Amino acid sequence: MRPKLDWRAAVTGGALCLAHACAAAVPAAAQTTETQGTPTAPASKVAVSDRRMNVRTGRRAIVRGRIQPAGSTVALQIRGRNGWKTLDRDRSDARGTYVLRDRQRTPLSARARVKVISGPAASRRIGRLNVYRSAYASWYGPGLYGGHLSCGGTLDAGDLGVAHKSLPCGSRVTLRHHGRVVRVRVIDRGPYVAGREYDLTEATAQRLKFKSHGAIQSTK
Repeated sequence: MRPKLDWRAAVTGGALCLAHACAAAVPAAAQTTETQGTPTAPASKVAVSDRRMNVRTGRRAIVRGRIQPAGSTVALQIRGRNGWKTLDRDRSDARGTYVLRDRQRTPLSARARVKVISGPAASRRIGRLNVYRSAYASWYGPGLYGGHLSCGGTLDAGDLGVAHKSLPCGSRVTLRHHGRVVRVRVIDRGPYVAGREYDLTEATAQRLKFKSHGAIQSTK
């Protein structure tokens, strides 16, 4: 004999389950709507329209550009041994335009960036800031290829580098001549001619279009 089904109890239980499911779904739906309706702060966009990053000591380096949103404050920073160092800062105008300037009295070569310091976080790398002094140089190579270098190894025709009397072997120096820039390592000792500070390898001299001997610009 089949048991008698209590339809009233079944209907009542089903209604309670449906009500409980709906009650649980309402807060979740409300939470989703609330999250979707929360405005998100616009991300900063840093643009660089003009830069003067290769300058002589005492001359101004300049970086110009625009940032969105307007009104943000940006900084010109260089990378040092202890992290990023701020050289200048500017609050952008109503159009988002900013101008950053710096004047260094001593030579240097350092990675540089424009960083937002007031507003949505953002930064943009802008190459290296090179500040030069004048130095007297010559070049060498032919007749010496295959010879030993004071910093180790042998001299080959394609080697980029310089000889210097006191800079540590392996240290980097940025050189500039007639608008051409090259960054090389100290690989040898010399020159041993009075008044000359650098001896460029032939490959380095060719990169700079440097001939014979004369003044170049150096970051060290």
